[in-house]
Amino acid sequence: MNEILDNLSFSADMFFSGNMCGIQTLGGADTNKGHLHLLKSGVLTLVCEDGLKVVLDKPSVLFMPGPSKHQIVVSESNEAELVCVDIEFFAGSGAPLINTLPKLIHFDISQNNDIGKTANWLFNEATNKQSGSHVIIDRLCDIFLVQILRHVLEEGLVIQGMLAALSHPRLAGLMTELHKQPDVQWSVESMAEKTNMSRAKFAALFKATVGQAPNDYLTDLRVAVAQGLLKKDKSVGYIANKVGYEHGSALARVFRKKTGFSPKEWLLQFKK
Repeated sequence: MNEILDNLSFSADMFFSGNMCGIQTLGGADTNKGHLHLLKSGVLTLVCEDGLKVVLDKPSVLFMPGPSKHQIVVSESNEAELVCVDIEFFAGSGAPLINTLPKLIHFDISQNNDIGKTANWLFNEATNKQSGSHVIIDRLCDIFLVQILRHVLEEGLVIQGMLAALSHPRLAGLMTELHKQPDVQWSVESMAEKTNMSRAKFAALFKATVGQAPNDYLTDLRVAVAQGLLKKDKSVGYIANKVGYEHGSALARVFRKKTGFSPKEWLLQFKK
């Protein structure tokens, strides 16, 4: 999991902190942002676009990894104290993660000690608004995401995706190798050898577990690693070598196909 998180590109932006009442509509297909809501006190009802309704009346965490249109409904008699955060996953690294996680994850904070501690720290930073609070809040959101992933794995909530593969007895070792060495000239045959399976059985198991063909997953992984190195201001030629491409032009073609941007264009978007 360490390699996956190292290569994950996302940003967290707190957009509301305080008391809320009435109806707030958030999210939608026109954004790639997920949402994190922390309820400190009061009562709220979350209504999702697919009709799912969740009523929370105790300190809780609500996390929607992907762009999901939803409403937060708070009656005037039950004013809710909330912290709301946008989480934007950048193209190339976010999609595999979002596709892995349930569309809605919610916790009673009192029933999860680690997540509860992080949530309470977030509440305090958002409320006190001392010097550097925005920096601490950003870092706490990073920590919270790791805690969510841990919880999802431990509770067996992942049916398909890279996290499911990481917990699969036949695929876990290979997934670790892919993330540690994306520069290796992997083929379906060499991947199958790592799992001691035939090419056909491996390809079928990988697709059923991850939701992608092995080579498609590897390409997405390489783009995600490239994004991480771009953020460290490494040259395109250097990055191409680190992710398994002979030339920067080869990486640029794949990068544009996956993200819609050249590497340099993507970096400018990220730094905005």
